[in-house]
Amino acid sequence: GEQFEQNYSTVYFKVQDKRKDYCRCTADDDKNLEGKSLEWVSHTNQFFNASLMASGGYFMGGDQITRKTDLKTSPYVKVVTSDISVPMGNWDNGHFKMKMYVGPNEFKRLQVFNNDLEEVIPFGSSIFGTINRWFIRPFFDFLSGFIGSKGIVIIILIFLIKMLLYPLMYKSLYSQAKMGALKPELAHLKEKYKDDTQKQQMETMKIYREYGVSPFGGCMPMLLQMPIWYALFRFFPASITFRQEPFLWATDLSSYDVLFYLPFDISFFGSHVSLFTLLWAVSTIVYTYYNMQNVDLTANPAMKYVQYIMPVMFLAFFNNYASGLTTYMFFSNLINIIQTVVTKNYIFDEKKIREQLLKEKDKPKKKSVFQSKLEEAMKQQQAIQDQRSKSKK
Repeated sequence: GEQFEQNYSTVYFKVQDKRKDYCRCTADDDKNLEGKSLEWVSHTNQFFNASLMASGGYFMGGDQITRKTDLKTSPYVKVVTSDISVPMGNWDNGHFKMKMYVGPNEFKRLQVFNNDLEEVIPFGSSIFGTINRWFIRPFFDFLSGFIGSKGIVIIILIFLIKMLLYPLMYKSLYSQAKMGALKPELAHLKEKYKDDTQKQQMETMKIYREYGVSPFGGCMPMLLQMPIWYALFRFFPASITFRQEPFLWATDLSSYDVLFYLPFDISFFGSHVSLFTLLWAVSTIVYTYYNMQNVDLTANPAMKYVQYIMPVMFLAFFNNYASGLTTYMFFSNLINIIQTVVTKNYIFDEKKIREQLLKEKDKPKKKSVFQSKLEEAMKQQQAIQDQRSKSKK
C-alpha cells in the first residue's frame, strides 16, 4: 500500500570507492555530501528507481533530502531531491558522459551496470541481505523460469527449507519428548514442593541434570532458523517478482490480501482483514498448543499465556504486510504441524525414550559451566527467599 511505498522511497548514493549509502526511509533526512565524489545517485521506491550514473568520471555531491508527506492529503508519497554537480576537471573535450536508468528494481538488470546499483533493492543488510541476494533470489528466479505461479514457488521453498531444517526440528522435538517422559518425577516434585516454588525449580533442574536432559535443548534449533525467517521478512515486500502476482484469493503477493473491508479504520490494523494473516494466527495457536503439551512451564507460568497472546498481537502488524510473507508463514505453520504430529506419533517411541533416560541416570555426571552458574544463582535466590520468610516471622 501507500505506507509501504512511503517507507521504501528514499535517495541512494555511492561515494567513490565506498559502499552505497542512503537517506533514512521512515523519517525525514538530510545528507550533506559537499566535497564528496559520487559515482551515482538513485531515487528509489518499493519497485522502481530513477538513477543517474557518471561514466568514467564522477559527480560532486551536495544535499540529499527526503521529506515525508501526509498520505491523506498529498498526491505524493514522499518528496526527494538531490543536489549534484559536474566538476570542470571531469569534462572530456566539452563532454561529460553519464548514464540514466529509469525502470524496475530487477536485480540482474541493475547488476549489468557493474557499479553496485543493484544494492538499491532493500533486501536487508549483513547476513540477511546476503541470504536474500545470493540464495533466496536465485532460487526464486530459477523456479519461476518453469513454474508460472509465484505462490506455488513459495510453497516449494517452504518445503525445501523445512526438509533442510528438519534435523534441527527433530532435535527440538526429541528434547521435548525427553522432558515429557519425566512427567512422573516432575509431578512428584510439584506435589512435594507445592508451597516452595524456588525449591521446586532447583529440584527440577537437578532432575534434568540427573537424567541428562537439557531444558533449553529445544531453543537453539529454533534460534538457528531466525536468520532465514528475517531474510524472508525483508525479501517479499522488496522483490518485484511478486508485484501484481495473484495466488488463491490474494490479488498481489507484494501487498496485503483482503478477506473483507471494515466500515472503519483501526490504528495500526487498517480498514481490512487479511485472511492469510488470520489463518497464520490460528495455525500458530494450534501449533503452540500441540507443541507445548510436554513442556514444563512451572518456572515461568506466565509464558503459557504469552505464547497464545503473541499471535493475536502480531495480527495488527502482519495484517498490512505483503501477502507473500503471510502465505509463507501460514503454509510454514501447516508443514510444522504435520512434521510435529508425524514425528511425535510415528517416529518417537516413548517407551524407548524412557528406557534411555533411566540408563542415562546411572552414568556419572559432570556439570557444565552454565549449569553450575544457573544452580548457584537459584541457590542464592532460595537463600534470599528463606531470609525474607524468617524476617516476616
